[in-house]
Amino acid sequence: MESPDPICGGVPPLVASFVDTFVDYCVSGLFFPTNPNPNPNANPNPDPPPTRLPPAARLVAIGDLHGDLHKAREALSLAGLSEPSSSAAGASRWCGGATVAVQVGDVLDRGGDEIRLLYLLHRLKLDAARHGGALLTVLGNHEVMNVAGDFRYATPAGLDEFESWARWFRAGLAMKRLVPDLPPPRDPFRGVPRSFPGIKPEFWEGLTARIAALRPEGPISARFLAENHTVLVVGDSVFVHGGLLESHVEHGLETINEEVREWIRGARPRAPAHVRGRDAVVWLRKFSEDGEGKECDCTHLKDVLGRIPGTRRMVMGHTIQKQGITAACGEQAVRIDVGLSRGCGDGAPQVLEIGSGGNAVRVLATEPATVVGRWGVRRREDEVAKEGLAMLVKESGTGLREVEATA
Repeated sequence: MESPDPICGGVPPLVASFVDTFVDYCVSGLFFPTNPNPNPNANPNPDPPPTRLPPAARLVAIGDLHGDLHKAREALSLAGLSEPSSSAAGASRWCGGATVAVQVGDVLDRGGDEIRLLYLLHRLKLDAARHGGALLTVLGNHEVMNVAGDFRYATPAGLDEFESWARWFRAGLAMKRLVPDLPPPRDPFRGVPRSFPGIKPEFWEGLTARIAALRPEGPISARFLAENHTVLVVGDSVFVHGGLLESHVEHGLETINEEVREWIRGARPRAPAHVRGRDAVVWLRKFSEDGEGKECDCTHLKDVLGRIPGTRRMVMGHTIQKQGITAACGEQAVRIDVGLSRGCGDGAPQVLEIGSGGNAVRVLATEPATVVGRWGVRRREDEVAKEGLAMLVKESGTGLREVEATA
C-alpha cells in the first residue's frame, strides 16, 4: 500500500481554510490573519480566558452597540482604538497600542449590522493582541437571548443580514463537500425549522439562518460569543452588563464565566441560572436606575465590591443613561450605556477612560470642544469643578468632564 503523499495530504485543510477566508470576506469585507486551525469555529486555546486581569496603563470601556456598525466605529475611533475610517479595512486596524478595552455587551439586536459588527470586534481583538493591547467583550442580555432563541428585538434588517450570511455559509459548505479526503463539514441548518406559522413568510429564511447561526454550538455563537466574558475584572474595575449581587460573587465569577461558555458551546442543555431572570448578571438594573422612585442601592453595591478583593467600581451597560455616562454611590457604580445605536436612542458616542492606577478617570465625548493638543477639554457651564468621576454623581446634575477626540 502506498504511503500518502505528504504534500497532497496537506491540500484539503488548505482548501478548507481558503473557503473559510472566502466566506469571511464575502460576509464582512474583512481578511483575518492566517489561522493554522482549519476549523474557524474551534477554540485554538483550550485554556479559558482569565476572569481577573492586572491593572492596565490605559483602560477604556464602551457601552451597548446594538447592531449599529457606523456608530460603533465612531466609538472605537473616539476611544483611540481604531482609525477613523468608513471602510471595513480601515476601521479594523488597531491603533490603541497597549490599551486594554472592554465592550460591555449587547452587540446584537435592534440594528442591521450585527454580524459585521461581530466580525469587526473579532478582527480588532486579533490585531490588538499583535500590538500588545487587548479588546475584551462581555456578554449582554441580548447575546444570551439570541443564543436561547429569543429574537423579539431582531429587526427586519438584522434578519436580512443573517439570510445573506446563510447564503455564503451554505456556499462554503457546498465547496468543502467537493474536496476529497476532507471530513464532511457539520451542517448547522440541520433540524432547524424552515417555516414559522404566525410570522410573515418573508422573514422565514432570516429566522432559519438566525437560529442556525446563534443557537448553542452555532457557527456565529461558537466563534464570536463562546469565549466572551460574562463577568470581567481588570485592576480595580469590575465589568458586567447588568450588575452583580452577593449571590453571584458567592457562586464564583470564574464559575459563572465557564458555565455560560459551556452552554454556548453546546455542552449544557440550558442557560445557567445566573443569566436568567431579572436578577441575573445580564439583566440586573439595581445599580443603574435613578429617578422615578428608583435609586441605586449603594449599601448593597458596597457589600458586593467588598467581596471582590481589590475592586472599587462596577462598570455596567444595559440601562440607557440619556444624559450620558453617569456615576453613583461615590463613584462605585458607573453606567456607560448611552443609547448609542440608532435602533435605541441614537445617542452621541461616549467612552469611559481609566488611567494608570485607576485614579485618572474621564469621559471621552464627540461633542464640539476647544482643542488642546490631541484631546480637547470642555466643561459645561453648569458643571461643578470636581476631579475624576465625582463630577458624574447625581448631586452635580448632568455636568460631565468631556473630552473631544481630534484627528
